Amino acid sequence: MKPRITVLTLGVDDLERALTFYRDGLGFPTEGIVGTEFEHGAVAFFDLQEGLRMAIWKRKDIAFDTGLVQNMPSSTEFTIGHNVGTKEEVDSVMEQAKKAGATITVPAHSTFWGGYSGYFQDPDGHLWEVVWNPQWEIKE
Repeated sequence: MKPRITVLTLGVDDLERALTFYRDGLGFPTEGIVGTEFEHGAVAFFDLQEGLRMAIWKRKDIAFDTGLVQNMPSSTEFTIGHNVGTKEEVDSVMEQAKKAGATITVPAHSTFWGGYSGYFQDPDGHLWEVVWNPQWEIKE
């Protein structure tokens, strides 16, 4: 298996609310909800960087599609890292997320390793880290 990821799918409870958060609040480009003509098929895709998309799909539909029992979600299962080019950009993204309805779990701060980061949760509890790492170059 080649280490190539093209879609990250987030399970959500309310598809419309999640769409509004990511599209209107964070400005992620999307064509909106598609697949409503299929039972368990309604989903929205967001174009991220080249070759990568994010999807939002109802948790109950993921459970149905995979044949797994839907469990209680845990915000500490994984984080999504959004790397930016400056400390000021961390502050700006954190403020944008807050205005969009995110819960700030850790305000932006200097890290022990020399960077600058903060955490927020989207309306479904997914944990995002907004981070500036002085060792990483961000290419637009």
